[in-house]
Amino acid sequence: MKAGKDKVIAIHYTLTVDGEKVESSHDRNEQLWILLGHGQLIPGLEKAIEGHEAGDTLQVDVPAAEGYGERQEGQIQRVSKKYFPQANRLKPGMATALQLKEGGQRAVTVHKVGMSTIDVDLNHPMAGKDLHFDVSIGEVRDATEEEIQHGHAHAPGADAH
Repeated sequence: MKAGKDKVIAIHYTLTVDGEKVESSHDRNEQLWILLGHGQLIPGLEKAIEGHEAGDTLQVDVPAAEGYGERQEGQIQRVSKKYFPQANRLKPGMATALQLKEGGQRAVTVHKVGMSTIDVDLNHPMAGKDLHFDVSIGEVRDATEEEIQHGHAHAPGADAH
């Protein structure tokens, strides 16, 4: 079965940027489960995986524009510390998650820490960077109706919700 929209894939991956390893599913010894076609992967990686099958390995170079986008100037914003888990541990240059008022999170980089606020760069920490992925596809299957309704894959043995 080939990977494509509404297919669930299980992958192991290693991400490198400028020759340095950034993260790897191998470090957690756990595959990443993805529902394709639902915005769970950056566009360049998803496009490269489409059409591949379980057992395939691939090396994928994703330009910034097809990854986390180009860096945009003027994206510094002052935010109350209450929107950051563990705000008192943050230092300039650290990547962190900003809790959004409407729910969810956004990856940001700390620019400056004040007494009650934190200035953050709203560009994704990987914005403007070309990414290299080493990917091995462990499984490809049809998504269940529930997975399609939820918009994400359910790993085997995991509670759906």
